[in-house]
Amino acid sequence: MRSTVKPSAPTNERGQSPNWEELTQKAPEPTQLDNIKAQLDLVLLALEALAEIGSEAMLKVAAELNLEPMVADRVALWRLRQSNPLRKGHGGRKKLDVEEARSLVLISCHLAKQHQPLIRRAVALLEQMAEQNREPHTIALLGDYIDRFSNTYGSRMEDAENLSARELSDLALKLLIDLLFYSSPGGHRRLWLALLDRAKN
Repeated sequence: MRSTVKPSAPTNERGQSPNWEELTQKAPEPTQLDNIKAQLDLVLLALEALAEIGSEAMLKVAAELNLEPMVADRVALWRLRQSNPLRKGHGGRKKLDVEEARSLVLISCHLAKQHQPLIRRAVALLEQMAEQNREPHTIALLGDYIDRFSNTYGSRMEDAENLSARELSDLALKLLIDLLFYSSPGGHRRLWLALLDRAKN
């Protein structure tokens, strides 16, 4: 059984707390964790597809935020993400506890903040395409992002064969807009509250 003692607040490279306390004010019910696992994995997948980052970048951020006890290495990261019930062969780890979920929230938002200029540019292009009544995939940055997201989703997720190309594209673009909010100040709190809200459904 895991200790019930709360971990010390992780710090970033400047020694400042990324407001861990804000993420402890509302805790999910055990039945909500499966949905939260799926949503967190998708956020990271969107970051991977847009910024072309991999596990090394995620582990580097974990170290910067003093989250190594939760995400120590590639295997630990793989097990956390493999706990997503939508994943193919997700038996690598059946349970994700609350502290681990919060750690992934902080890592996701830190990465989004690092890549905020790219996220902003992509969202601006998406708005431009909408104003011009053009398909997003016709512009290189968005088309490449949608392709990478769709291909990665297809290779990792059980339900991929049940989703059309349009549905995968729409999911990718929704996550792109979400990333813009998560890259802003207080983004970790926005993501945590969004996860709790979506997990109710």
